[in-house]
Amino acid sequence: MTAENAHPDTGLLAPEPSDVPDAVVDPAALEAAVLDTAGDDDGAHGGAAVGTVDPEALTDDAADAGSDPADADVPDAAEPPSGDLSEAGQSVEQTARAQAVAAHPATGTMSPERLAIKALEQRLLGGERKLRRREVAAGAGLSLLSARKLWRALGFPNLGDEDVAFTEADLTALNTVVDLVRTGTLTEEAAISVTRAIGQMTDRMVVWQIEALVEDMVHQQGVSDAVARKQLVGQLPALVDALEEVLVYSWRRQLNAGVQRLAVRAEAGLASSEEGREGDEDDAPLPLARAVGFADLVSYTSLSRRMNEKTLAQLVQRFENKCAEIISVGGGRLVKTVGDEVLYIAETPAAGAEISLALSQAFNDDEILPQARVAMVWGRILSRLGDIYGPTVNLAARLTALADPGTVLVDSMTAAALEHDERFVLLPREAENVRGFGEILPVELQRGQGKGLVLD
Repeated sequence: MTAENAHPDTGLLAPEPSDVPDAVVDPAALEAAVLDTAGDDDGAHGGAAVGTVDPEALTDDAADAGSDPADADVPDAAEPPSGDLSEAGQSVEQTARAQAVAAHPATGTMSPERLAIKALEQRLLGGERKLRRREVAAGAGLSLLSARKLWRALGFPNLGDEDVAFTEADLTALNTVVDLVRTGTLTEEAAISVTRAIGQMTDRMVVWQIEALVEDMVHQQGVSDAVARKQLVGQLPALVDALEEVLVYSWRRQLNAGVQRLAVRAEAGLASSEEGREGDEDDAPLPLARAVGFADLVSYTSLSRRMNEKTLAQLVQRFENKCAEIISVGGGRLVKTVGDEVLYIAETPAAGAEISLALSQAFNDDEILPQARVAMVWGRILSRLGDIYGPTVNLAARLTALADPGTVLVDSMTAAALEHDERFVLLPREAENVRGFGEILPVELQRGQGKGLVLD
């Protein structure tokens, strides 16, 4: 570890401070609520927090109160009247007691739902929770403050010193990241940034996957959303290995594509972006040349107000699926979707134009989705935190608002880069005063020769 990798007082390898203030989430209350929800008969939100269950919270509340479960859960039998009880009376009382005991098992026993959650948790976490946070930090040779930096980057909540919330797998993961800093492979800042990327992306991915599975169960089995979430806990064990395998496979493929796109071909893109430029443009200092596009559904807000939950979910999913397919086939990258809008990039002006025209045409032809306004600008950008920034992005967004439904707009510089390509027709429009850019000359992009993108 060198001074370049971490500040001596605040870095990952900093000594343990004498006083570390906490903003502690009460894990017992939080996770008990999760368990109670998962175990309730109505099952509301039963599968929403798989993997955050404290096994010590799996016993009944009677243990915490120090009461006898028989006294707490089974009402005392009434004093029998003088004389013998009738045989029928004994049968009724015995049946009531049996039902009460079945409904409220003795302290230390768990319902099938809770057993399933506990088994799934141990599989996902790599074992039982046996370690406290200071034990994990000490095992990695870190101060608690340093360990918490990484846990927060991963998106984990704070826990108290006495909470037994970690496994050996947590210690191994912490050591893996810290070793990258100790060996000088990564600086502390880079390690935390990379860790945060993993935490944010996997969090979004897990929510997406769970909701997709729940939605499919509701549609295919005809059960309610709450019932589907309870049943999902029992089905996840059969999916874990397959989903993990595909995740690692996809990450490796995407990393390879990213290396090619962001490193190997970066200089070629910058060279091509020099055409028609004078060098004093607002985006001149930025490192990557890309075609940046937006597609925005028309009248989405008014449509969503008239739709129920199921119909709106189908509309959003159809929109995202169609955009993802077209952008992928065109060789671009879907940066993000925000409600009714999608942001994408491509490596050349021609690739961006093909994707933009294909998106516009797809929404024009769709029987369910409304038309879209589309705009694309060729320029330079900054890529950080999985997002893109710069004047090029802002101009593309402004042009999207100017486009008529079912059309594609580009700016004059992008039009100049496409003017000799017979695949495209460029129709200049009247100058527009755009906030932040002054007067610009929008150009409508239309299909010229060729078939454009071909979707299987």
